[in-house]
Parts: sequence; structure tokens; C-alpha cells
Amino acid sequence: MKVELPYADGMLTATLPSEARRLSSEAERGLEPLVDLRGAVEAALAAPLGRPRIRDLVTPGARVTIAFDDHTTGSFGPIRPVAIRAVLAELAEAGVSAAQVRLVCANALHRMCRPAELGRLLDAGLVEEFGARLSCHDAEDPEQIVDLGTTADHGYPVEVSRLVADSDLTVYVNTNYIRGFTGGWKSVCVGLSTWKSIRVTHTPDGMSMSLDRNRMHAILDEMGHHLEARLGRRIFKIDTLLAGPREAAQVLAGGVDETRRAALAVQAQRFPPRRAAAPEPCDILVYGVPDSSPYAIWASVNPILTLISMGLGYLGGMIDAAGKPGCTVVMAAAVRDAWDRVHHPSYPEVWERALTRTRDPYEITARFEDEFARHAGHIDAYRHRFAFHPIHGILATHPLRRLRRVGRVIVAAPRDAHVPRHLGFDVAASVEEAVDRARKSHGPGATIGVVEQPSMPGSL
Repeated sequence: MKVELPYADGMLTATLPSEARRLSSEAERGLEPLVDLRGAVEAALAAPLGRPRIRDLVTPGARVTIAFDDHTTGSFGPIRPVAIRAVLAELAEAGVSAAQVRLVCANALHRMCRPAELGRLLDAGLVEEFGARLSCHDAEDPEQIVDLGTTADHGYPVEVSRLVADSDLTVYVNTNYIRGFTGGWKSVCVGLSTWKSIRVTHTPDGMSMSLDRNRMHAILDEMGHHLEARLGRRIFKIDTLLAGPREAAQVLAGGVDETRRAALAVQAQRFPPRRAAAPEPCDILVYGVPDSSPYAIWASVNPILTLISMGLGYLGGMIDAAGKPGCTVVMAAAVRDAWDRVHHPSYPEVWERALTRTRDPYEITARFEDEFARHAGHIDAYRHRFAFHPIHGILATHPLRRLRRVGRVIVAAPRDAHVPRHLGFDVAASVEEAVDRARKSHGPGATIGVVEQPSMPGSL
């Protein structure tokens, strides 16, 4: 059978045994794009879930913060500026002028955006109008952070941007739901928080895309409810479901919990449990890894992003769902020994220092987390030179935990063969060669699954 696998900036054609099974991690049904995005946003704001309208939540002297998703969310359409302008119109009805509003990009520990990049997320008009009242979140500036103490149930630390704490109303514009991973309180309690709070969920076992009983969002819900109780007011949320990277399909508005419940109800109808994709687990899983990453928008990929963050992380969800214990993973990846030292300055150091000592993400975390989280030079680059926070290079190694299930990884057609070997992965010149070697290893009757991955857009 012929298969097309994402590879580099295009596709790679491979010929696999006829008994190979196609496994899909895509939605069972798509969503139709909105014909009138502005009208949909205004309709959602006019009938919010669990909250009064924005115009009824403020008085003429109110200070308002409008926060919005950064560039890593895979949402490249006009939802941000359309939603922000609709919120500004609601505020104007209550006598709140745009001069009383601050805009903030909720980039968490991701790199901050340059002014021109903010213009691409929003538009030139909003950037010019708001000027100094438009900023990116700085998780390392103590003047910008408020400590709200710890949650009552589990003692989770809750720190948040002062813009949220000091405002009479905070409105958050969420621009995409990736299964059950994004949205909800993750927007505020990660996007506008600090490493002290973020580290609670950002562990090798802490992240989850589950739509049901999501352990990560259970923690974030506890943090968010504590935040609202301490502030004495609720966050207003706009949540977006996409038909495609540049087209919105549905817009929801209201309370954080209410909009997330509504969004997850839609997602649950679209995405079956991943384990249902393979009634019988496979000995060999085959998929492609493109030269793209949520963390390489307006930047470039590197070996950690390609082989670990994407290869075992975002694209590796089917390993747990469809791979037998000890399975072989064949990933087609045009990985090169190339590093973006402007945007990802800590990554080469993680590659050379941490990954030469161990591939165990729990050991990496224990040995290197504090050192990288406090790295003064890299933190300065995060604050002033558009770099990812240094801890991000450590977080990107967390998907290595899937090696506990995988017996062998074979990287097919790498541009630089020594790169996957640095991780202890095997190398093959082609997908066909890799699959042939895997079949010989697993013996007669080895089952093969070809994972059909959703598209992963790499730039705006």
C-alpha cells in the first residue's frame, strides 16, 4: 500500500506491506466555518453562558484587561481582533473608553512577540491605537506579578499577572481548542502566570489532551476557582472552536467553566477515544514528522522540537493508544543539526548537557529543572530578546516518557543521521528499510499501523 507521510515541508511517499492498517488521530467530523465571524462573536457576547453581559459588569470608571492567546495555538485567522473590537464595543456601551483598557498577550513562558508579530496576531490598527497599553506577559518581572497564595484543597501556588489582579474586569480571548488540551483555566493560570504555578502541571506526567477526566485541567480548575475567590470577581471568557487554522466554527462567551463545558461537549462528539482507533495494538507504528512546531512559529525547528516534542509528544499520542508494550516507532523526519539560538537559546544546552546523560525525563527534571529555571542569561534573553524561557528546553524533553512503552525508535530519512543517534534512536535511509528491519525484529505476524495525523500548520 502507498502512504503519504508528512516530511520536511511537504510529503514523503512510502510503500508498506498490504496488511498495514490505517490509524487516524483526526476528528471523525469537521466543523463548518462561520459565514459571519463578527456576527457570531456579537451573538455570543449578547447571550453569555453563566455570566451577565460585559456591558453589565462594568461602570464608566472601570479598568479592563483583555488578554489573548499567543502565536503557538495554531489559530491564524482574525478571531483575536474581531473579538477584541466586539468587547471594546460592549465596554463603550457601558461608558468605558478604550483608554481604560489594556491588551496583553498571554505568552506564559513562551517567547514574547515583536511589535510586527503582534500586528500579525491582531492588526495594525489595534497595535497603533493601544501603543504602550499593548504588551506581552513577562513571567519573570516581579513588578508584574501578584501572589494570590495557595489553593485550599491541595496547596497549589497561584500567581498571576498584575493586570488581572488590578483590573475591574478581565476578558480572555481563547482562539483554539486542541482536543481537551487548551482552553479553560489553562488560558489564565498558565498563560498569565509564572513558573512557580506552571510547574505544578508541567511535569512528564502532568499534561493531558483528554476530553474526559483531564488531570491537568482538574488542577487548573482548582487554581482558577481560588483566583476568582481571592479577587472577588470572575473572569469573562471568549472560547473559539476552529473549522481550520484560519477559520472559526463556533464562538462561546461567558464564565470560564461554562464555556469550557460547552466547548468540550462539541469536541466529545468529534473525537472518539484514541484507543478506539486500534482495537488490537500494533507492533510497529509508522508516521511522519513535518518541519513545524507550535514553538517554531516565526522561528525554526530544532532536533528536540522535531524528534521529542513533536515526534514523541504532539504526534506520539497514538503510541499509548495503539502501540503494544515494546513496540517499534518508525518516524519519517528530515531532522538536521540546526539550532535557532535566538528564539531557543537553552535548547542546545539541554541537548549537549542533559540528553548526553540520560533519556529519562524524570531524571532530567530532577537534575536540571532548577538550574535551567534560574539561568540568568537565558532569562534575560526571555525578557528582552524574544527567546523562550530557559525551562522550556527542559519541558520539551517530557515526551521521552513514552520510551517506557517503546522498545525502539527508527528515524527514517534524516538529513543528519547523527542527530537521532544522539538520542539513542536508530536510523534508516527510508521508511521501507525501517519497517523491514522492524518486522524482522518482531517476527512473523508483526502488525503495522500507519498513523494519519492531523495537519500541523507551521506559520501565520
